[in-house]
Amino acid sequence: MNLVARISSHFDESVRLKQSAAEILAAPIADAVDLMVAALASDRKILACGNGGSAADAQHFAAELIGRFERERPELAAIALTTDSSILTAVANDYRFDEIFAKQVRGLGQSGDVLVGISTSGNSANVIAAIESAHDRGMRVVALTGRDGGRIGQMLQAGDVHLCVPHQRTARIQEVHLLIIHCLCDGIDATLLGEQD
Repeated sequence: MNLVARISSHFDESVRLKQSAAEILAAPIADAVDLMVAALASDRKILACGNGGSAADAQHFAAELIGRFERERPELAAIALTTDSSILTAVANDYRFDEIFAKQVRGLGQSGDVLVGISTSGNSANVIAAIESAHDRGMRVVALTGRDGGRIGQMLQAGDVHLCVPHQRTARIQEVHLLIIHCLCDGIDATLLGEQD
């Protein structure tokens, strides 16, 4: 096995996917930025959820909004629904794991808020339940998926935004999800603060 060649092939595949995804996703990412800026400008918030690596992405996104991305600005209202171990374990134990995000959406979400649901397969049952709860609360959804979008892609409504990475490998999908998150952060900042030189 040539390990250097194997590693290089990962880089090559990632670069090719990002270039092809840019053509498909740039416009819907801009739509997602507009949706989020409208919510934030109306004193609404962004809730984010996902499992595993997608949970880390949800936390990363919320941290960039509450803290900062690349420049100083006022804090932006964002909550990762993946971080409170007492809520997660109580709901999973007393109800079922599929409800860990949905109950938080019902408790924290308001009409005009935005839910960011992240699932590489598009089939995560607890993210699907969160999206259903968000729709019931009059919230819009930005879904980050991969492959064919799964069940999540089929359940989105008018006004929601679907950011589906056109690839089968989870690792590649997650790499593009992180780039999407950085594009969202940059777009929000550029819209709110103006472009930097």
